[in-house]
Amino acid sequence: MANEADKRAAALAAAEEIESGMLIGLGTGTTAAFAIARVGELVRGGLAVRAVATSLETERLARAAGIAMLDFADVPAIDLCIDGADEIDARLHAIKGGGGAMLREKIVASAALRMVVIADASKRVEAIGRAGVPVETLPFARAFVADRLESLGAEVTLRHRGGAPFATDQNNIILDCAFSAIDDPCRLADEIARIPGALGHGLFVSEVDAAYIATNGRVTRQTRPV
Repeated sequence: MANEADKRAAALAAAEEIESGMLIGLGTGTTAAFAIARVGELVRGGLAVRAVATSLETERLARAAGIAMLDFADVPAIDLCIDGADEIDARLHAIKGGGGAMLREKIVASAALRMVVIADASKRVEAIGRAGVPVETLPFARAFVADRLESLGAEVTLRHRGGAPFATDQNNIILDCAFSAIDDPCRLADEIARIPGALGHGLFVSEVDAAYIATNGRVTRQTRPV
């Protein structure tokens, strides 16, 4: 079960990596919200940073916290990205997208010199896949992409919210994919990426450089195995 105090502890620990003058990427979700709040505190204390957001909701929170925001469309690279995860394993393979922002999150993470994940212990798993893999999809290609995902072994469900198909910030849809097991996350990520109309997926197999994971108030820092 998720622990709000541990989410905050992980976020505070990760925020220590932020240095004055950095351009940072701010993630989306309940754990990332604690990081946004902490960055706001640091800015009010005199830290000079600018940021880009991985979602419209994150941008709203960041601006409310007093953080100077840039339009990512004008930004080719950033110094550090801090974001949460739905699942993460010992190899720092992660699944994201429970909040529906994984396409923007993947782009911002890829633009970062370093990506740091923050999480409570409930997100640590032996093998990713239990939470399923979300795939942001062009609405025009819904049936085609779903068929291709099923051929990869997925049970595909169109995500809904409030009785209507969930719409991402890009006005795309999300196909949630349940796999009986994900034996090779890297291969699956590549196979999904090859499907025309599948615009982005929640498998983060190479983006995460470090993770701060909190358990009962104790934070451990894990780096990607060599």
